[in-house]
Formats: sequence, C-alpha cells, structure tokens
Amino acid sequence: MTNSKIPVPNGKTKTKIINGLIDIYDSWKIKLDKLGEPFYLKIWLFEPRLTNSQVVCAIGDCLDFYDNTFYKPQYSKNLKAQNYGRLEKQISEFSWDYRLDEEHFDNSEPGSPEFYATLEDYEEDKMWFQKMLKKPHRVTKYDQPLGEATESYSFKKGAIWLGEK
Repeated sequence: MTNSKIPVPNGKTKTKIINGLIDIYDSWKIKLDKLGEPFYLKIWLFEPRLTNSQVVCAIGDCLDFYDNTFYKPQYSKNLKAQNYGRLEKQISEFSWDYRLDEEHFDNSEPGSPEFYATLEDYEEDKMWFQKMLKKPHRVTKYDQPLGEATESYSFKKGAIWLGEK
C-alpha cells in the first residue's frame, strides 16, 4: 500500500477497537492461565497508528521472541488513561510499557535499478530515500552484514504501549 494512508480511527470507532483489544486480551488470558505454563500476552497499542494495534501471545520456545521487538528509548513515558475517555478504567487496569513505533530501512535501499519496472521508478525511489535520510532518525550498525545491509535507519512514527495485567 504505497502512497496511501489509512485514516486514524477516532471517537466511537477508536473506542470499539480498543475495547475489542481488551476483550480479546481478557479472553485469551483466561485460557492461558489454565495452561499452567509461562506465556507472553500483551496488547500492543500503537499511537497514533491505532490500526496497527493487536493482541500478541507466545508460549513455549517462542516465549522471549517479542521481548526486543520494539526499541526502548532511554527516557520513559507514562500512558495517560484519562485520554481514553470511557475506557479510562479498563486502560488503567493494565501496566503499560513505552516503546517507539518506528519505520525501518537499511543502506541497501532502494535496491538495484533492475528490480524496477522503469529507470524512472528507480530514480524516484532513490530521491525519496535520500530525502528521508535528511529527516531525524536512529542508526543501527550491524556487526555482521544482513545481505547487502550493514546498517539500518529507524524513523519514529509514534509510540507503542505494551500492556499487560
């Protein structure tokens, strides 16, 4: 979905989405508690990109898989439950951990011209990427190359709140 934007839900739609995430979390937690083994269960609440939000679960060998999915900045923030209107009480029942919602690229972008339909398309992507690199971003250098990539560029899009009871 290039060059398209999903509108950020607000009002009743936002409330229904978040309420749905809480209902899913609560339902899964009841079932997971009955297993009697460790599990990962969290709501990933994206702000402002709410449509990316989801409930995430892992058990067994995958238990620690999601621990480092999102970058944790040195500074911390607190989720303000009062910003969620009718859902303030339900939101405040969770413990929320702050992370960054980022979009990632690497130094192999935009790739090679032969992967494009036209040279014009390649040049357009190349210019777009050079323009992106002028915006504030975080750089991560790899110890070992990942294919042709030796570093990645992470652009902040918002916050992710990892919530659990």
